[in-house]
Amino acid sequence: MFILITFVSCERTIDLKVNDQPSKLVVDARIEDNGTPLVVLSNSLNYFNTISPEELQASFVHNANVTITDGSKTVTLKEVNYTDSSGYTFYYYTVDVTNPAQVLIGRLSTTYNLNIVLADSSVYTATTTIPPMRKTCDSLWWKKAPDNPDTTRCVLYGLFTDPPGFGDYVRYFVSTNNQPFYPGYTSAFDDQITDGTTYTFQIPKSYSRSDSIKFNDEDFGFFHRGDSIVFKFCDIDKATYDFWRTWEYAYQSTGNPFSSPIKVIGNISGGALGAFCGYATQYQSIIIPK
Repeated sequence: MFILITFVSCERTIDLKVNDQPSKLVVDARIEDNGTPLVVLSNSLNYFNTISPEELQASFVHNANVTITDGSKTVTLKEVNYTDSSGYTFYYYTVDVTNPAQVLIGRLSTTYNLNIVLADSSVYTATTTIPPMRKTCDSLWWKKAPDNPDTTRCVLYGLFTDPPGFGDYVRYFVSTNNQPFYPGYTSAFDDQITDGTTYTFQIPKSYSRSDSIKFNDEDFGFFHRGDSIVFKFCDIDKATYDFWRTWEYAYQSTGNPFSSPIKVIGNISGGALGAFCGYATQYQSIIIPK
């Protein structure tokens, strides 16, 4: 009892004063085979900020000169915007489809260089590669969720082939019932274990990071009878894999007092945050009957 009283009496409130950091450029850029490049530019916000839709909208970076080249053709991207049903306006840079000379289509086994010049003349660059289509998803199938009282719940499986030779990296996305493609909770993988094999992998349902469903929700990861599913499987280069591997680890560690700090590894020069990612895409579809 004396020891407990002593410890309680020694408690004190510690106020942490964290200095505000200057904002950095945040780059979210990608290009897929048979697709056009898309680049989102914004300014970083302080970690302890209360983020509102207005503050997010004000963080977009406008009037940048953004170019992409594949070594033989260089195009200048055009800033466009999209307003969703809630009234939130989203800004991004992409090709000007009205000018064929400024359209660039992603191709397999091709390297792309991104160049960004802001209004203050600061310059940022990045390089990514759309790799060849090496690792493949050969088929999908579903089963009723085992030992589960909800008979509508199902689990999805895929059959994958990994060619011999280390260095094949992948990332996957899932669209359910015509929703957008969302990445898996852990979406990026290397081939340290699967190299040179054909293997089965259970594919959990993917969610928007803003969804209210929690990892410990009893329905998390399950599909349901009647779902229409499109599975997007992408070969990626190592820089893209390193970015999403570290980003997802940092995201999953948020709020965990026992996790180790981790630096998200981007590929943008000049101290900017984020990454320029290339994807070699393939799709598989399946409908789970009711």
